Amino acid sequence: MENQKPSLMLVDGMALLFRAFYATAVTGQFMINSKGIPTNGIHGFVKHLFTAVSSFKPTHLAVCWDMGSKTFRTEIFADYKGNRGEAPIELIPQFDLVKEVVESFDIPNIGLAGYEADDCIGTIAQQMKGTAHVSILTGDQDILQLLDEDISVILLKKGYGNYLVHTPQTFFEDKGIMPRQMIDLKALMGDPSDNYPGVKGIGEKTALKLLKEFEHVEGIISNLDRLSKSHKSKIEQDLDMLHLSRTLAEIKCDVPVTCQLDQAGLSIPRERALNKLKEVELRGIQRLLPLDEAIIS
Repeated sequence: MENQKPSLMLVDGMALLFRAFYATAVTGQFMINSKGIPTNGIHGFVKHLFTAVSSFKPTHLAVCWDMGSKTFRTEIFADYKGNRGEAPIELIPQFDLVKEVVESFDIPNIGLAGYEADDCIGTIAQQMKGTAHVSILTGDQDILQLLDEDISVILLKKGYGNYLVHTPQTFFEDKGIMPRQMIDLKALMGDPSDNYPGVKGIGEKTALKLLKEFEHVEGIISNLDRLSKSHKSKIEQDLDMLHLSRTLAEIKCDVPVTCQLDQAGLSIPRERALNKLKEVELRGIQRLLPLDEAIIS
């Protein structure tokens, strides 16, 4: 047992917080506490977090966050995520407060201005994969490009405790391409949720077919004369956007962030955690915390 690798769960904090917020906001259940602060997103975030801990039993845990909407991606493409409105007013005070709650659990909060949570997750996953089995908890499929033998992805499904766990093998069975080729897939077909177009007129089916034949974007460009007249024309017309979309799609794995295993051991300080939950007035949630299972500090 002593030779067993530790298991590090990296959590996409915004994915959990937004999912939790909208699940109850739709019916107006904002859980406003006595200080007038809505807590519905935080409540659901904590529930998602520790339901996953209970299901997957990681020894170590860290939460990664977006640090504002301006990133290197918006610098190179101003319309990146430009289709997303402002955060709801009830959610705004929960951004900082949820990090305070995580801190009270002695779980690291990680984020860096100019980058997205995905970039921090990708960087730490690459740093740690030799030392630990890394799992990534998120609702965002973009992260599947990071899959490898030491990195799995746990996708949140509807409700609590429902997951789709991906490994490189399951990804290949699903798409017929390797995880890293997902970057090229998104470069070709674009991503409406992140608001970049890829190549106009190329959808997932065509993109997958081209990648299975030519491996990556550069392989496709090197073999334009072998494509149908229609596909060749579409790619030539959108060549600049194809390259730009690939840059936008690729998760950066060289961000200047780190996660020390000895600071990410899952061992929640009982008194500090319970005091914070009481202060924020998060009722009924303490029973989810693994307070009696000090795992590895």
